[in-house]
Amino acid sequence: MRFAFTEDQQMLRDTVREVLARECTPDVVRRAWEAQDQGEKKAEGPFQTLAETGLLGMMLSEEAGGLGMNEVDAALSIEAAGYAALPEPLIETLASIRVLESRLKGDGVELLSQIAAGEARLSLALDVGGVVPFAETAVLFIVFADGRLSLNRREEVELDVQVSGDRTRSVARLRGLKAPGIELGRGEEAVTLRAAIFDRAALGSALFLNGLARKMLELAVEYAKDRVQFGKPIGAQQAVKHHLANALIALEFSKPLAYRAAWTLAENEPDYPVHVSMAKLRASEAARTIAKLSLQVHGAIGYTIEHDLHLFMKRAWALTAAYGTEDFHRARVGRAILPEQGDKNG
Repeated sequence: MRFAFTEDQQMLRDTVREVLARECTPDVVRRAWEAQDQGEKKAEGPFQTLAETGLLGMMLSEEAGGLGMNEVDAALSIEAAGYAALPEPLIETLASIRVLESRLKGDGVELLSQIAAGEARLSLALDVGGVVPFAETAVLFIVFADGRLSLNRREEVELDVQVSGDRTRSVARLRGLKAPGIELGRGEEAVTLRAAIFDRAALGSALFLNGLARKMLELAVEYAKDRVQFGKPIGAQQAVKHHLANALIALEFSKPLAYRAAWTLAENEPDYPVHVSMAKLRASEAARTIAKLSLQVHGAIGYTIEHDLHLFMKRAWALTAAYGTEDFHRARVGRAILPEQGDKNG
């Protein structure tokens, strides 16, 4: 078994990094935040450029105009997007595009092309009453309701817009459907398809969180080098060094779990849901730990919205609750380890 990423996978990551370093700077993320605060339309960001690199449609088959890649191929690129706090529905797009390819026929194929080209932003509404991310910019929604999974246009869904702690990621709650949309599945088939999308979105969130955590840790290290107290950088203090080392360990233990989950999904291993839960749980814990540490290192300035750290912390906190909370994923891992105990607890 190969335990390293291929040159092609690393080249794709490097391409994504270059695009985001140029087109998704903290200033761009901040402008997306401010546009949401002021009720303005968000300016076009790097999503179109990422689409042009083939990233959005990378997991489509070659017959559908994609690259025929899988979750392992996408893993490093999603991490890179997290490092930049990309304010776009990359996770939702990559989590669902293969399911859409398998279900869309006729006129629906054109919608698939629009999603892959970055022309039609996609969001997920996998539970009635649940949180729908990027609700104000999405034009298409995958909806699970009343035992059906469907693809709906914006005018076909009823949404209650909510105030998000992370202003770069507008959210709403699904109330219901005004029209049936394009049916993707019904009954048990719909449940299975929903689970496939949910687990891929949970994995995407874990990878994105690892990217956010790396950025927050780097911000803490840079600040510890620059901030001088009593005549020397605060990073020279042993206590600060130990905290930073512990944060790095937390991140380095999180990443392999996400890579393993990506591999189990790509290989369609029967136990992939528990690996996804391990990855999401560990990434959430690591991101929370590193956000707290980075905030402590920065001190009062880290609390201010004017500091870049604020943007990354808010996204991290939002994603720890997305596609399964820590309690949800901890319980799923627990049931896999102790199935009899899980049954007793209901």
